[in-house]
Amino acid sequence: MSISGTLVVVMAVLYACGVYSMLERSLTRVLIGFLLLGNATNLLLLISLGFPGVAPFAGSENTSDPLPQALMLTAIVITFAVSAFLLALIYRSWQLGEADTVVDDEEDIALRERAVETEDVLDVEEEDAEEEDEETTEFAPGTAKPVTSSHDIIRGDEGRS
Repeated sequence: MSISGTLVVVMAVLYACGVYSMLERSLTRVLIGFLLLGNATNLLLLISLGFPGVAPFAGSENTSDPLPQALMLTAIVITFAVSAFLLALIYRSWQLGEADTVVDDEEDIALRERAVETEDVLDVEEEDAEEEDEETTEFAPGTAKPVTSSHDIIRGDEGRS
């Protein structure tokens, strides 16, 4: 069985366009992106299906795998159900705000500000840790000295100053 390179390229383009569309704030574009991802998944399953034109349960040697066919039917049903749900969300959003874009509310803005403050505190703590002397250790008083030979280990001088 040979896979057509055109099908693989079309599938990759559908996945890329679908992901790009889903990253938008417009719910309509999210729906379009989800539909593109569903079609790309169906195309992926079609590519992995097996020998074209052969029944899945034929008695000959060249049979196609029935699992991708079942997965494709499942993917179609899931895409239809999520699309119906997204259409209901878009309709409700249009009724309430006459727009289908998702905007940040007060909690999102407060969360973003807390994240910036936490990042600033972590940066200050990191700078303070870099300023401290790196040669001190918690296990032995004084500064740590590297072991230079196995004779130091036997004598017990490996970390003492």
